[in-house]
Amino acid sequence: QVQLVESGGGLVQAGGSLRLSCKASGSIFSINAMGWYRQVPGKQRELVASITYSLVTNYADSVKGRFTISRDNGKMTVYLQMNNLKPEDTGVYYCNADQYAWAQGPSYWGQGTQVTVSI
Repeated sequence: QVQLVESGGGLVQAGGSLRLSCKASGSIFSINAMGWYRQVPGKQRELVASITYSLVTNYADSVKGRFTISRDNGKMTVYLQMNNLKPEDTGVYYCNADQYAWAQGPSYWGQGTQVTVSI
């Protein structure tokens, strides 16, 4: 089992910045990619950014140039630095951890942290 604990959400004005953190614990040896997803009411959860153990990153087009995902493998923590936030970035942000294919295990999710960007 893997536990994910998120922190760093909150309320910010448009143009501001927030930094999200997600620490993984438990059976972390099998974790490869970690990432952040966003969900708003009535819509599916969507990928914001992800990063593999080897630090290969992937971003949604809507956040490229504004958000930066990073990772400290020693601390098994992933960060999402969000700059120049826009109202459309509002949502619940969920941390995700995927296992290597050989582990044949489930994907894990954090409890979610609310990000609200006001005009």
